[in-house]
Amino acid sequence: MNNIPENHKAGFVNIIGNPNVGKSTLMNQLVGEKISIMTSKAQTTRHRIKGIVNGEDFQIVYSDLPGVLDPAYMMQKMMMRFVVDSLQDADIILYLVECNETKYNEELIKKIKELGKPIILIINKIDKCTEEQVQAARAEWSQVFPEADVFAISALQRLNVDALCARIIELLPLCPPYFPKDALTDRPMRFFVSELIREQILLQYQKEIPYSVEVVVDSYKEDDQMVRIGTTLYVERETQKAIIIGKKGTAIKKLGTEARMAIEDFLQKHIFLDISVKVLKDWRNNELQMRRFGYDYGD
Repeated sequence: MNNIPENHKAGFVNIIGNPNVGKSTLMNQLVGEKISIMTSKAQTTRHRIKGIVNGEDFQIVYSDLPGVLDPAYMMQKMMMRFVVDSLQDADIILYLVECNETKYNEELIKKIKELGKPIILIINKIDKCTEEQVQAARAEWSQVFPEADVFAISALQRLNVDALCARIIELLPLCPPYFPKDALTDRPMRFFVSELIREQILLQYQKEIPYSVEVVVDSYKEDDQMVRIGTTLYVERETQKAIIIGKKGTAIKKLGTEARMAIEDFLQKHIFLDISVKVLKDWRNNELQMRRFGYDYGD
């Protein structure tokens, strides 16, 4: 810390937007590592995930926040409350939309404007749009955020992402780093293990099943040769448990195989993964239980 230059910049950059607009893909591109899980399904992100980017004279702390939605149950209400509260600590707000997107939360937009912080409006997935659609989106969203910088990008193809990064660095306030300069994230390894398993659940199961599952890492023991991980999947109903396990255990066996491979790729070590399934009735509407699962939304 003693070698930090006087002109060092640092700040919190929060990424928000409706579900399924590519926030997690953008987050991973900005950080340069897979920090947030990515699927084609909406509501993938449940927690605030910080990814830290360090340069010689700057530090950017990106946050991938849950997607903005109309909450249907307690967990979603807590998620939305946290999204609003998290805006207070942002130095820069990245508001992510798609070309043909017109829906937005007017109350949230109002609160963002009232903060008076730099806003970068990002039109994502332009690789799937015509130039006319991109220009129409620019015109429409510039009326919503007239003071915002506007970037049209493809996070998946990394189109215009470097220009976006350069503008973010320009907007950072002068400040010493918030985290050690070699830090990549503030989350422990257990968190990423649980997220990688949840990513496979999102990919392999349909309808409500992925959203009704919570992954808890019960044990994590590492030696020179292997990491031994014990996990429990909590679901809300017995019927969901049966679907997770599958006929003669085929579904959970496939889940275990794919999750183990993903975790091995992430950790670069051999993994022994044990997965069990338990029923915890209506856990998504139980605030106490959600807090036990780490849904405090006050971090």
